[in-house]
Parts: sequence; C-alpha cells; structure tokens
Amino acid sequence: MFDALTDRLTGVFDGLTGRGALSEKDVSAAMREIRVAMLEADVALPVVKDFIAKVKEEAIGEAVIKSVTPGQMVIKIVHDALVDMLGGEDEDAGKLRVDSPPSVIMMAGLQGSGKTTTTGKLAKRLKEKERKKVLLASLDVRRPAAMEQLGILAKQVGVSSLPIVPGQLPVDIAKRALQSAKLQGFDIVILDTAGRTTLDEQMMAEAEEVAKIANPKETLLVADALTGQDAVETAKRFHERLPLTGLVLTRMDGDGRGGAALSMRAVTGLPIKFLGVGEKLDGLDVFSAKRVAGLILGRGDIVSLVEKAGEQMDAEKAERLAKKMAKGQFDLDDMADQLRQLQKMGGLGGIAGMLPGAKKAKQALAASDMDDSVIKRQEAIISSMTKKERAKPALLNASRRKRIAAGAGVQVSDVNKVLKMHKQMADMMKKMGKGGMKGLMGAMGGMGVNQADIAKMAARNGGAAGMGAPGGLPGIGSGMPGTGLPGLGAPGGLPGLPGSKKK
Repeated sequence: MFDALTDRLTGVFDGLTGRGALSEKDVSAAMREIRVAMLEADVALPVVKDFIAKVKEEAIGEAVIKSVTPGQMVIKIVHDALVDMLGGEDEDAGKLRVDSPPSVIMMAGLQGSGKTTTTGKLAKRLKEKERKKVLLASLDVRRPAAMEQLGILAKQVGVSSLPIVPGQLPVDIAKRALQSAKLQGFDIVILDTAGRTTLDEQMMAEAEEVAKIANPKETLLVADALTGQDAVETAKRFHERLPLTGLVLTRMDGDGRGGAALSMRAVTGLPIKFLGVGEKLDGLDVFSAKRVAGLILGRGDIVSLVEKAGEQMDAEKAERLAKKMAKGQFDLDDMADQLRQLQKMGGLGGIAGMLPGAKKAKQALAASDMDDSVIKRQEAIISSMTKKERAKPALLNASRRKRIAAGAGVQVSDVNKVLKMHKQMADMMKKMGKGGMKGLMGAMGGMGVNQADIAKMAARNGGAAGMGAPGGLPGIGSGMPGTGLPGLGAPGGLPGLPGSKKK
C-alpha cells in the first residue's frame, strides 16, 4: 500500500545521505519534497503540516547539522515522527479490554468496509491466540444473507453464532445475545451491526441504541483503507455519535496510497487496533506504529517475519530439524518442508516485502523472473524422487536425474539446480547449527534490527525450537546474514533458485 510513498521518501533520503554535511537550505528542500510526497499519498493536510513542522524543527538543529552522518539523523527524526503520528510505541495499544466475561465487542462501519469478514477474523484470533470462548451475533437485518454469512464464518473459525430468529429487530437480537452469553458461559460476544452505503440518521440512532443496551467494552470502527480521506471523514462522524475505542483498517494489502492509514490516528485520536490483509480468516495483524513506520521508510519488518515464521512452524518438526542440524544433517525432505513453510508465510514476494530494503529485494525478484511457481516446481522435483533418494542425495547419478526430470516435467538442468540449492542450504544449516541462537542475533543485529524485540519474540515462540532451526527462520531455511535470503540463494542476492534468470 505504501509503495509510492516509500519510493518518494527513499529518493529524498538518498539525496541527503549522499552528502557529508547538510545546510538549513538542504533540510528545507528535503522537507518540501516530503510534504509533496505525503500529500500525493492522500495524507490529510493538517496532519502533513503538523508532521513537517515537527520534523523540520528537529532536523535543522545543531545536533543534525554538525553530526558525522546528518542524513541518517534526518531519517531517524522522520522515523520517530512517523511513529508518533501513528500512535507512538505503546505495545498495549492493540490490546482489547475483554477481561470481565461476557465482554461485548461492537463492530461498526459502512457497508462494504469488510465488517462481517473482520468479525470472523477477530473471533478466530481471540479463540486461538487468547483462548476465549466467543459468540458471534449478527444485527444486520437489512442486507440479504448477512446473518447467514456470519453463521458460515463462525463455523469456519470454530466459534458459536447466535441462532437466527426471523423478524427480530437489532436491539432485541443484542438482548438475546447477551442473555445467551451469560447462560452458556461465553467470554466474549461480538455484535456485527448493520452497515449502510452512506452515513444516515436511522443507522446511527440504531447503533446508539444497541450501544446503550450492550454497554460494549470495545466499539471498533471498521474502515476501508482504500477509500482515502473518505475513511477519515467516516471515522470522525462515527466518533461523534458512538463511543468508539479503536479502529480496524481493512484492505491494507491493496494498492491504495496509504494516506488514510497515516491520517486516521492523528485526526480521530483513536488507536488503530488491527490491520486487515487479504480475504483469508487469518489475515488480521495487530497494528504496530513502529513496524508500519519501518515499512514506509523501506526498513522492512523483520519482527513480523519472525512472528509469522514462529506461527507457521510446527514445534515438533522444528525440534527434529534442530537436532538434525546439530549433527550437520539436512536432507531433501527437510528442504521440501522449508519450501512449504515459505509458501505459507506469503511466498517470495511476501517475505521480500518484510526485509530491510524491501524495494530492492522485490526488484531483485522481478529482475530474476522469480515467483512462487518456481517454489512449486522445486517441490514437484523433490516429490519425483524416491524416499531413499531424498534421504541420500549422493545417490542421484545422471540416469536417476533424467528419470526425475521426466517425472516432474522439467529439464535435467532444473534438477541439478535443486540439488545445488540443497547443498548450499545444507552447508548453511551446518554452520548455523553450530552457532545456535547467537547466529540469529548476530544476523539481525547486522541489519540494524532491535535485538530486544527479537529476543522477546523468541521467548514467546518457545526459544530456538519454536522458531525452527537454531539461528534460522523457519520456512526460509536458515539465518539471514547479508542482504539476501540464504537458503534461497547466496547471501547478498537471490540467485540459485531453479527456473530463475541471473541478470
């Protein structure tokens, strides 16, 4: 979503960091370019004015002008200002107040904002991450099949939904949901209210009445990030009538300009709790101002990458792989598992977007003609081998490789590339196996990543075993020294993938 803004800001910063000293004139020129970039990204004008004033005041200070690396100092000031604009570094900002059962969460928003799907995503998160017993209730009696849709989502995520009683009004449904939650011992009730194509008095009055009866602990406004400044205006008008406690921005994986996401917090004063990405029911991320600011400035999001890796990696498999690595063992079955984990984590494009220098990583992928079909082809090649061959690649002589190529529908050269890649990964695994978690910390530190954040993540995911192989990122194959994706190619780039073209 922030690609255009990131490109513009990267160009500005490249001009600053290339100079040994900065004058006040240089800083002022850079601020003008940043101002234009933010306005083009659809950030609200008052927000841009406050942001530029704050950054400029700090950037023209004596500490920056006389700094050994003034360009880097300006980047840090911009980063800190972005974090502040998005809500600061409060780690508890995304937490929901759902401590006294049955706690009510009320979902509000316009029709088409993704409110019902977000309700399902939130229920899944509360059930799996916080071990809560959740009841979903649809109060949308106007949109055709809205109540049935929520019932289907409830089944998909494994939570309960309130039975439909035809003809009931939203207020009566809310009362019945609260009564059912008390009688059946539910921890959380999520009320999915009706939406409209536009704000109207009847809609707001109905929502107000439901809020008075349900007394929700959290009232979340679901807004479509692709609607730009309209989303900001919607949030303001909802907040005037309802006691909103937070925002959920959907379609954050879209190709919008991102201005709404940057403006929403500053304009409404409400914390952004979650970001919706994709249509899958696990596509709901906790909002972090620090991580979003890092993505905008092209620093990537290594912490999220580690989190995603920890979630996708099976702890038992990770432990087995860790033990094998400690002995210097890594066969083609292990490599196939790593490729499957890679796809679950969002494929090559998804991972490249989280790496520092994400723009360059994506350009490297595009220049190499690499996509997720390459990963699937690799997996097909490995699947065409016998169990014995996968366990002992040294058996693969010329005739066997020819047979495997025919079985997978590829050229013998493609099989050779897979075997070469396996050797690179095995060598890397052997090194990382000896290095343990120090290898991971060293690699992360080399990229300027906060090691304290990584350490916390490792602890939450059960240490090295929960994160996959010692010193490595599950699904990637190994640690991440340099600027490339080791295990997917040599450090410093992305070569080595079968089917790719080196340029």
